[in-house]
Amino acid sequence: MTSPVVIYDANVLYPSTLRDVLIRLGLADIVTPRWTETILDETFRNLRANRPDLDPSVLGRTRRLMGVAIPDASITGYEYLIDDLDLPDPDDRHVLAAALHIRAETIVTKNLRDFPRRVLDAHNARAVHPDAFLQDVHDEHPGSLPTIIRDIAVTWRSGTDVDVLASLAVEAPATSKTLSEGQ
Repeated sequence: MTSPVVIYDANVLYPSTLRDVLIRLGLADIVTPRWTETILDETFRNLRANRPDLDPSVLGRTRRLMGVAIPDASITGYEYLIDDLDLPDPDDRHVLAAALHIRAETIVTKNLRDFPRRVLDAHNARAVHPDAFLQDVHDEHPGSLPTIIRDIAVTWRSGTDVDVLASLAVEAPATSKTLSEGQ
């Protein structure tokens, strides 16, 4: 059985803990994560602009390691679809175009208003908030997220599962609460 193909929008790759969880879902073959170079450009451009305290070489390393971790993640050849798409924010058309090009099942994004259901339905596409996405993953694969959270905590020098969940709660409060309660 193949794992569902999902497009990660820049705004879900921006927060480090959420990004780590989402990439590890791919490493565990729970989903097949995909993105474009344009999505990564936006992610890391915003990180450099908003977080001047982060070393640019570390950000570059993070981007390279994402490609190493998920070597087939980068989508190409979708650009021909962009001009025919109509979204509230024209700058998001490339995300939908990439999703349509590879027939992704889901776009994971925090900007649901920029991907109206009426537009997505016409293309048999759907957009899901990362919290709802992670809740669905937890429902379908109950042991996966606790294992991922534990693995992330191990990589943090002095971190615990509680610390990881507290960081994840910023972007995925319901999921963090569910996992904290052990459900």
